[in-house]
Amino acid sequence: MIYKVTNKQYNADDCFVCGTQNDSGLHMHYYELNQSFLLGVTCGKNSHQSYPKRMHGGIITALLDETIGRAISIDEPMCWGVTTSIEVKFRRPVSLDETIYVLGYITKNRSRTFEGYGVILASDKKTVLAESNAKYLKQDIKDILGNDHLSGWQLIPDDKKEFELFYEFIRSE
Repeated sequence: MIYKVTNKQYNADDCFVCGTQNDSGLHMHYYELNQSFLLGVTCGKNSHQSYPKRMHGGIITALLDETIGRAISIDEPMCWGVTTSIEVKFRRPVSLDETIYVLGYITKNRSRTFEGYGVILASDKKTVLAESNAKYLKQDIKDILGNDHLSGWQLIPDDKKEFELFYEFIRSE
């Protein structure tokens, strides 16, 4: 299925998942897609390794957590998710030095909390490597960062207009 990019999300300077200045980080780029899906694109490095040539499970969990937690800002731009619980199912090894795609969306949205689902796809854009269900407490960005909430954040423009993915979410809504 072809998903259209509706917005590109900001990257932080020092965040482990999306930070552009974090030498140990994953340098994830996030794209808001039609149907309120969030897509993260990255490639693991040797510093993210557990067993040889495989990404560490904690880092896999961080990717899913960040992606689901950011998905709330598609519909609520001043909101961030603070994780209260996360369950991850590891389906296959996540290879290093290979582009992976992390998709997330919100499954339940309440006034103070939300829940979401995420999946990591291999470079073939269809093989499920890991999946997650998570719960979050909503926090206003200004409550976390203060009034200067965009300090240390930057928008890195690119020409991505759409992504073709061979995995389709099945929503139970």
